[in-house]
Amino acid sequence: MENKEIIQFVAEACDDKRAEDIVVLDMNEVSLVADYFLICHGSNERQVQAISRGIKQAMDEKDLPVKRIEGFDQARWILVDLGDIVCHIFHRDERSYYNLERLWGDAVHVSLEIGQEG
Repeated sequence: MENKEIIQFVAEACDDKRAEDIVVLDMNEVSLVADYFLICHGSNERQVQAISRGIKQAMDEKDLPVKRIEGFDQARWILVDLGDIVCHIFHRDERSYYNLERLWGDAVHVSLEIGQEG
C-alpha cells in the first residue's frame, strides 16, 4: 500500500472516532523524521485514546505495522509511529499550545477526502 493510500485510510479511521481538524503535512522537503505528519485532536483524554486505538485497529485490519505508540496513558499528545507516517493526536489544549502546523509551516498540506457523507 502506498503512503498516500495509508494516509487516507488512517485519516478515515481518525474521522470515524470523531477526530477534529485532521491535517496532513507532506514532510518530504522539510524533515528527515517522516514523509508525512497526520495531525488531529480530540476534546478529552478518552477520545484521544479512542482515536489512537482506531488507528491501531485500522492498521491491524490491513496487516500494516504500527512501530510505536507513545503518550497513551496521559492522552494529552499521543504519537503513533507508522514508519514513514507519524500521527500526532492531541488533546485540544495541547494542539493549540504546540501548534505543529505553524512549526512546520513550510510543509505542503495534503488534501483529504473524508467526512463527506451526509
